[in-house]
Amino acid sequence: MSDRIRALLTRRRATLLTVAVLLCLPPFYLDAFWLRIGLFSMAAAIGAVGLALLSGTAGQLSLGHAFFLAVGAYGYTWLAGDPGPGLPTALAVPLAVLMAGLAGGLFSPVAGRVKGIYLGIATLALVFLGHHVLLTAESVTGGFNGRSVPPLSLGGFTFDAGDELTVLGVPFGAEERLWFLGLALFALTWFTARGLLRSRPGRALAALRDSETAAAVMGVDVARHRSAAFVVSSMYAGLAGVLLALAFRRVVPDYFGLVLSVDYLAMIVIGGLGSVAGATAGAVFVTALPLLMTRYADQLPLVAAPGSPEGAVGPTEAARYLYGAAIVLVLLYAPDGLHGLARRARDRLRRRRPPTTDPTTAVPSPPPPAAAARPKEHTP
Repeated sequence: MSDRIRALLTRRRATLLTVAVLLCLPPFYLDAFWLRIGLFSMAAAIGAVGLALLSGTAGQLSLGHAFFLAVGAYGYTWLAGDPGPGLPTALAVPLAVLMAGLAGGLFSPVAGRVKGIYLGIATLALVFLGHHVLLTAESVTGGFNGRSVPPLSLGGFTFDAGDELTVLGVPFGAEERLWFLGLALFALTWFTARGLLRSRPGRALAALRDSETAAAVMGVDVARHRSAAFVVSSMYAGLAGVLLALAFRRVVPDYFGLVLSVDYLAMIVIGGLGSVAGATAGAVFVTALPLLMTRYADQLPLVAAPGSPEGAVGPTEAARYLYGAAIVLVLLYAPDGLHGLARRARDRLRRRRPPTTDPTTAVPSPPPPAAAARPKEHTP
């Protein structure tokens, strides 16, 4: 391994360690509002990464992502709650993710044979079907009013504010404890998704997105890889649904509607299709913007505070207008999203940076050649 590659790996490890330390600090300094924004953003990022693998890498359009989030959220609530099997919450989490994957597997034959807008319309039916089931299966879902979510417990440690816990003089409530759980789940999502993209199946999905005919000629099983991408995306959505349920502490059917699926499409478009970092950036933008506008609505122009008379533009509507405009700007001027903008800015800075030369390895430049003797002009 060359010294340059070794130095690059060392720098990347140092960067990851620095980022990990910085992400562990907010519970010690921020209040519950900002921690909730971070929790919702991490849950949205997990689901957005799954949709980015399906739409950005495999090139499949899905409008049913909210359905699989609902399967994960309600699956955990039912498995760990009463009425329900009452399983240990540590076991209910992976089982809820598997339930979302099973739901994706049942739909995967359709995803393996249908593509483009046709798949989008087919998955749209899942949202309406799921919403109907959530409203009518009251014994499992609680109906219109939803259900309370049992807190997660791992090895006797419960992620709620039931017992007093103080760390370095800071009281740790539910948000502080769930913050570290969200970080762990997001880190798992980040590294598994990046590993998948760099693996042979990830390269096959990228080839399938670029040209289905060329991928088939190279030996890629088109239907099987599309179906597998749909199942993996469903499992990521199920994990995001579990974290959302734990953060909200109550699940209701109206949250898992078509608007949520459109929000996830906005996340991956704004962040950049096919990019894990871009999906994360888009998820933070789309999730945090309405919450911030709700809190500071009385200080923003043209935005009415919550509870204002009808006809006024509330913070939620204003936020949707803003990231709708962001989608238009991205499609027009930055088709690769925020991730592409950051990459181009980084490359531009590298080009402007003067090259550094190690004096110990510098090779002396040869002396300039002597000027050729010019014959003396004749003076008349």
